Amino acid sequence: MARVFIALGSNQGDRSTMLAAALDRLAGAITLVERSLVYETAPKYVTDQPAFLNMVVEGRTELPPEPLLDTLKAIESGLGRGAGRRYGPRPIDLDILFYDDLITETVRLTIPHPRIPERRFVLQPLADIAPSYHHPVSGTTVAAMLAALPDDDDVILFDA
Repeated sequence: MARVFIALGSNQGDRSTMLAAALDRLAGAITLVERSLVYETAPKYVTDQPAFLNMVVEGRTELPPEPLLDTLKAIESGLGRGAGRRYGPRPIDLDILFYDDLITETVRLTIPHPRIPERRFVLQPLADIAPSYHHPVSGTTVAAMLAALPDDDDVILFDA
């Protein structure tokens, strides 16, 4: 069973319900081991959109990386995500952050996720559950990557 970390985000509709629905559907593909707290975060890259709710889960799966990606895309589609602008608003977003210590890049998938080190909205919840996890490319821990970020992103604990 592979150890995976999946990021979840939502900024359309009832964001909490979207995260809960995605977690329920993820349970069919991965065995959930740990889940972070939920954070409300300002949008990054495209800022003219509502705030996101973000979290990260750790799980175990027997699915290889590309079939896992297919499963995540099917969950997104099933929860109403359609085509839209890159980094734009979406009801749900599911990203594979890490898959064991795999380092791979295909046309469809890059593991580890290439923008982890620049995203407080990913690193903060990831640090809740795996602060000492080492990035397989840089060797840097999640906690160290988080500490290295400038403190200019709004990431606030969400209290539903």
